[in-house]
Amino acid sequence: QGQAAAAGGAGAEALPDGQWRLGPDDAVVLFICLHFTQVTIPLCKQMGDPVTLNVGGHLYSTSISTLTRYPDSMLGVMFRGDFPTAKDKQGNYFIDRDGPLFRYILNFLRTADLTLPHGFKEIDLLRKEADFYQIEPLIHCLNDPKPLYSLDTFEEVVELSSTRKLSKYSNPVAVIITQLTITTKVHALLEGISNYFTKWNKHMMDTRDFQVSFTFGPCDYHQEVSLRVHLMEYIAKQGFTIRMTRVHHMSERANENTVEHNWTFCRRARKTDE
Repeated sequence: QGQAAAAGGAGAEALPDGQWRLGPDDAVVLFICLHFTQVTIPLCKQMGDPVTLNVGGHLYSTSISTLTRYPDSMLGVMFRGDFPTAKDKQGNYFIDRDGPLFRYILNFLRTADLTLPHGFKEIDLLRKEADFYQIEPLIHCLNDPKPLYSLDTFEEVVELSSTRKLSKYSNPVAVIITQLTITTKVHALLEGISNYFTKWNKHMMDTRDFQVSFTFGPCDYHQEVSLRVHLMEYIAKQGFTIRMTRVHHMSERANENTVEHNWTFCRRARKTDE
């Protein structure tokens, strides 16, 4: 800044806080200084501050430090401020790419380790996403011929979703219906939920081979929050950890909005000989 002001014309004005206000005649000088001297441009957010991304309609929350883990990647350049960014109407950074697959991109940025569910069938699509984001370690990992997970283990997955339908025209916003659904192939977990959470039996509306659902109306929707907290604690006690959290907003009808929260829990399990 000092170099730019010193080289500038009469329009440069020193401010009390040590900054400089440049006049219109100094634009060329500033351009030269920015290109031929080392200038650090501070980020508008601290590295640890949360930031929300809208990737193809799917919202992800993370931090600047995670997104810039690999500075030479597209995300690293984008969130250093060196690349123009677009935002949606809610102010979230918008990236027009595959939303569901971004969960694996983000997890790799968080851990520097690629973990995919057993039987994952979208490797080619994930390679294209990794190439788009130019994350070289992830590209090498996806091109590595070695197995992505141990051959004698597999990953057990539990999906927990909370779907809430909200009235568009009430003030305050009124809840029309809330549904909480647990989906997994771990039968022991579903049996445990059915046996342990008897307090909410009257809300258990849908039980299938791999799924249990609870439904709450406008008068008792707050019980869904309590049940959800207890379910997450119960799932964690069975050795599962949260792999991904997602929020999806939908407008299905003219008079209501739908908000869906999803949590993915995973744990490694060893294969047994049948």
